[in-house]
Amino acid sequence: MMEFFITRSIGEPLERINALEKRAWINLVDPTEEELNYLQETLNILPNFLRDPLDEEERPRIDIEDDQKLIIIDIPIVYDSDEELRFETIPLGILVLDEHILTICLKETPIIEGFKSRKVKDLYTFMKTRFTLQILHSVATAYLKDLKHIDKKTEAIEKNLHKSTGNEEVFKQLELEKGLVFFRTSLKSNEIVMEKLLRWKHLRMYEEDQDLLEDVIIENKQAIEMANIYSSILNSMMDAFSSVISNNLNMVMKFLTSVTIVLSMPTMIASFYGMNVSLPFENNPLGFLFVIILSTFVTILSAIYLFKKGMF
Repeated sequence: MMEFFITRSIGEPLERINALEKRAWINLVDPTEEELNYLQETLNILPNFLRDPLDEEERPRIDIEDDQKLIIIDIPIVYDSDEELRFETIPLGILVLDEHILTICLKETPIIEGFKSRKVKDLYTFMKTRFTLQILHSVATAYLKDLKHIDKKTEAIEKNLHKSTGNEEVFKQLELEKGLVFFRTSLKSNEIVMEKLLRWKHLRMYEEDQDLLEDVIIENKQAIEMANIYSSILNSMMDAFSSVISNNLNMVMKFLTSVTIVLSMPTMIASFYGMNVSLPFENNPLGFLFVIILSTFVTILSAIYLFKKGMF
């Protein structure tokens, strides 16, 4: 999908346009080969600059060639799978040209949607450096938001764990830990890119732009610290969670064992009186009632004993 947007002057809102114009923002989401070829021929863009951000394994980096500046960063993305959330990262390419700015990504993301829906203030497509830094700021903010979401998911798993006897909660925790690994790796790679941008002379920055970039770096560092903290918490809780699940299972087995012992008492007495030998009260017309009373008495006595021992 290829979309065109433009802000014609300061104070005017972002406008969607149907054809390519100068000073426009071009948004590519999982583009077709025809769309890539069109931009390559129309704007004389290097082929690898258009296709590298579409590689899921591409790492964050900065590249410049023939006045074309490519910035690739990792952005967080949440997959809703089987009513469970998975946290991963994918590359986002920001390509800065003389007259245009392009964003290239494999999937629709809330970050770019926020720009398209005019949720970002002071968005001007002709201020390419400011636009680039605003995207970086939105990415850092998205990481912080998703990290808080991971923290809430961890708390929910912890609450369910108190009554759990299976491995479901452990698997959920492992999925969160996997997401945190993706986040930590991507955040550290993004930090290298941002630090390089701060020293980079190929993007013309005003004082306000430099302040914004410094704010982005600070937020990215906060996200790294949060990811490290949550990862440490999850690692330290894993052994405790396994012990709790094992203990919950032992309690269930203890209860079932106690029930089995109590129910075996009347069965044992009935088995004795089913033998073909001489037994007390066998000729007594109240013998059956005696067996019932004896079985009930022994069962209640066993239950009381086990209850006092904490088996129930």
